[in-house]
Formats: sequence, C-alpha cells, structure tokens
Amino acid sequence: MQSPYPSAALDEARRAIAEKLRDIRRDAGLTGREVAARAGWQPSKVSRLQSATTPPSDDDIRAWCRACGAADQIPDLLAANRTADSMYLEWRRVQRSGLRRLQESRIPLYERTRTFRVYSSTVIPGFVQTYEYAAALLSNIARVHGTPDDVEDAAAVRVERSHIIREGGHRFAFLLEESVLRHVVGDAATMAGQLGYLLSVMALPAVSVGIIPAGRERPMWTLETFTAFDESRVSVELLTAAITVTAPGEVGMYAHAFEEMSALAVFGADARSLISSAIDSLD
Repeated sequence: MQSPYPSAALDEARRAIAEKLRDIRRDAGLTGREVAARAGWQPSKVSRLQSATTPPSDDDIRAWCRACGAADQIPDLLAANRTADSMYLEWRRVQRSGLRRLQESRIPLYERTRTFRVYSSTVIPGFVQTYEYAAALLSNIARVHGTPDDVEDAAAVRVERSHIIREGGHRFAFLLEESVLRHVVGDAATMAGQLGYLLSVMALPAVSVGIIPAGRERPMWTLETFTAFDESRVSVELLTAAITVTAPGEVGMYAHAFEEMSALAVFGADARSLISSAIDSLD
C-alpha cells in the first residue's frame, strides 16, 4: 500500500505513534469497538488511527489514552505527535496568522545555515526575489490558500531576510528550470525587473546560478521545488504543505538529485543568455 505521507521519516514517525496507540489498547484488553464506544467515536476512526491512515490530533490521543486507562502515556505521545507535525507543515495552518510571520519564522534557520542548495521548478527562489515579484507571488498564494492578506509586509520581510546572500559565511547554489524564467509572475515589467535582478545576483562571489534548458533529453526528471540547508535538512514545497526531511538517507537522496540536476544545467554566459532571452520575450 502506498504511504499516505510524502516522506519516509514522517511515515515512520506516524506509524510509530499508531503502533503505540494499538499497544495501549491491547494492554488495556480492549477491542477497537470498545475504545470507540468509550471515546464516543465511530469504530472506523479507531481503525484509521491505529493503521496510521489518519494522523491523530492531540485531543484524539488524550481520548484514546483515557479510554484505555493510560493517562500517564499522554505526555510522551503528545510530544511524539508534535515532532511528527513539525515534519509536515500545512500551509493553511501555518499561514493562519498571516504570511509575514511565516517569513520571519525562517530567519534563524537561514542565518545559521552555511551552504544553501536550492532547486526550483516553479518560481524564482525567495532568496533572490525582488520586492515586486515577491509581492505578486505572495498575493497569489494568499488568494489560493485563503490566508490573511498582509502581502506588503510579508514581501518586505522576504526581501530583507535575503541580505544574507551579500554577507560572508554563506554560499548559495541555485538551479532553475528554464520554464521558471518564462512563467510571468505579476506583469511583464515585474518579471523583467526580476530577471534583471537575477542577472545581477549572478555576479556575487557566494552565488552560483544554473539554468536547466528546456527541450533537451535528460536522465533526471523534473522534481518538486526544494531547499537543502547544509547537510542536515531539506525543505520540500508542495501545494498544500512544506515537508521537512531530516533522515540522513533522504537528505542524501536530495543531495544526489541536486548533483544530477547540476549536470544538466548551464552556467555563466550560457545561463545569462537564457535569462536575457526570457527578458527579450517579454517585449
């Protein structure tokens, strides 16, 4: 059966919680139906929780443990559940208080990271976005996700936190699919300004920008957008959520994928030519 979770580490964490719930039920000598009756649930909910099909809420854990006479297990299970939650951040939930706070929450991670590897198949990476591009993109995100519209403040924070690309102690390697250059965010003027800024960023000594040309044969397929922070974690961006990958094997797979993508990319004058061509197409 295909895992309902998009990361092996998250899958393992969720299954460990489900197995613990099942063990608590068995230790109490209860059937699934008996737990459901005591908790006021449908029996199918017990089945979903102990098979890891549905992740439990904190209230679910409390109700389960109390139904089984195992209230002493609640603190440890809640801690494990919140650790698993941190691996999967639903955009709608984390953006509930606005996009600005989400932008600010990432600053400590960015400041302590030495080497960033960013692959994007969707948009210009946040580290090298202009204010106008960021505002147009975040406006679209707020509309699609139905989150509070604090776009101007959020865009300002996004641009401000990008100062680290001009500071010592950090290195950035960006790989963009050529299609990212052609996808117009905002209007033509916004996109031209963004691509022009990308050209200027390429001159920074700590920044490398590679473009993967469209229309060529390739052994590595297009992937979801991701950012690797040193060798410790990878953030993968999906439509509905961000996945944090920390398992060494999975981090290594993304590092290998980045190297595969690098072999497909062009750099220097060839990359600048593709960006300039995208600018010319906006006329």
